[in-house]
Amino acid sequence: MSSTSAAGRRAGFARRDTESQEFMDFADCDPDRLERTYRQFRTVNRLVSGWRRVYRQMIRPRLDAERPTTLLDIGFGGGDISRALAGWAARDRLVLRVTAIDPDGRALRHVRALPSSGVRFEQASSADLVARGDRYDVVVSNHLLHHLDPVALDALLVDSTALSRGLVVHNDLSRARAGYGFYAVATLPFARRSFIHQDGLLSIRRSYRRAELQAVVPPGWQVRPMFPQRLLLTHEGAHQ
Repeated sequence: MSSTSAAGRRAGFARRDTESQEFMDFADCDPDRLERTYRQFRTVNRLVSGWRRVYRQMIRPRLDAERPTTLLDIGFGGGDISRALAGWAARDRLVLRVTAIDPDGRALRHVRALPSSGVRFEQASSADLVARGDRYDVVVSNHLLHHLDPVALDALLVDSTALSRGLVVHNDLSRARAGYGFYAVATLPFARRSFIHQDGLLSIRRSYRRAELQAVVPPGWQVRPMFPQRLLLTHEGAHQ
C-alpha cells in the first residue's frame, strides 16, 4: 500500500499533488498507527493550526453568556478542534453548543473513548445534515479542503452555506517548501509509529496556495492567509 504516487513525488511544489492518497484514508490501514495518529492531531494542531486565534478573533465575538450559539465542525478527525472550541468557550463563560461530524466510523470510535467534553459527536456527512434541515450559527472545518476533489469541494461549500446562519471558516494548510521541510524534520521521530509524518507531508503537497484556492471557489468566499502557512476560506451569510 503506497500513499504517494510517482506523479505526486515529481510534482514538487509547482502544482498540487491531486493523485496520492493518505495512509489513514485507506480502510485497511493499521488500526494501531491510526489511533496514534488521532491522538497526535492534538499536538500538531495546537502548534500549527491557529484555532485559538480564529476563536478569539472570529468566533468569540459572536458568543453570549446567556444565549446559546451553535457550531458545527465538519470532518472532526481526532476531535481535538471541536473539544478545544467547546473548552475555550466554557472557560470564557460563554454558551457554545458544538456538534461535530465525520463519515468515518473509526473517528467516532476514537472520540467516544475520550473523556466527556460536552461536544455532540456523530457519524454523518454534511449532506446528511442538510437533508434533515439542520442549521448552525457557525460552521468550521480543519484540514479538510485538501482531501477533496473539485466535485466534493463544490458540494462542501454548498452544504456549508446551507447549514450556516452566518459564519463559515474552513481552515487548511497552504503549500510551501519551507513549511514542508520544517514538518519533515519535526515529525520524523513519529514516522514508524503513526501516520502523522507521512500523511502530514502529503497533506502539504495536496494543499492549495492562496490564488489557487480563490480561483476555484464561488463568489462570496474569501481566502485569507494566516501564519504559519495557513489559509482561511471564509463566508459570511446573512443572520437568520
